[in-house]
Amino acid sequence: MAQKSRIFTATALALVVLATAAACSPQAGASAGASGPSSAPNQAHVTPVTPTPTPTPAPTRTPPAFDKHAHSINKANNYWVVVNKLRPLNPKTYSPSDIINVPVAHDNPPRMRKAAGNALVKMFAAGKKAGAGAMQIQSAWRPYSVQVSVYNGWVASLGKKQADLQSARPGYSEHQTGLAVDISPVPLKCALAACFGTTPQGKWLAANSWKYGYILRYPKGRTAITGYVYEPWHFRYVGTALSTEYHLEGATTLEGFFGLPAAPDYAN
Repeated sequence: MAQKSRIFTATALALVVLATAAACSPQAGASAGASGPSSAPNQAHVTPVTPTPTPTPAPTRTPPAFDKHAHSINKANNYWVVVNKLRPLNPKTYSPSDIINVPVAHDNPPRMRKAAGNALVKMFAAGKKAGAGAMQIQSAWRPYSVQVSVYNGWVASLGKKQADLQSARPGYSEHQTGLAVDISPVPLKCALAACFGTTPQGKWLAANSWKYGYILRYPKGRTAITGYVYEPWHFRYVGTALSTEYHLEGATTLEGFFGLPAAPDYAN
């Protein structure tokens, strides 16, 4: 009986040892962990990617359209004034108050309105720097009394009909505004002649005068609109705002630019 008791005790003790060993086995721990949350540390950690927001483009600002009514084309003292055979100065004896002596080479008195004169100095300097050659004022501001003498001289030389194609009557002249200038090359050649348009100076002015606020006022082929023959030497100051828009539009006459009637001849 004692021997059976010892065998039973030994057997029970062996079972306890086996149970304890099984509980401490690494495989048992791994098996237990596989079925629970403790398995997460064995997986690679993935950081969620936040999409980069697409930037909203700034709204494009459309530049305002050029306002052709911003300044008067009727007032004699305005840079935009349009003077032609149907649009005399008001009054016809108008004389500007800001005439200056322009410090450039000249064949006749270099007198113009201040803004026009200052722009002319820059334009002459730029033309020379660009290789177009030196330029001078052939004729600039002419007061009413001088325009009377000039016009009468053309009438005496050519007759009234032809004189009206070459020279403005007193009170109808752009030169009277102090904003117009006749330009000639230095050394002098093709002065007040169509061949001025073929000189380096004439070509450069035709292509670049707009940058300085000037336009070629009496271009070739526009006599039926302007009333005057081709004058590649006659430039008119209108300011850079207007001259730039004039250039961008490809305009050739102030009459066309402002939608005015053609002025091929005087009303009477």
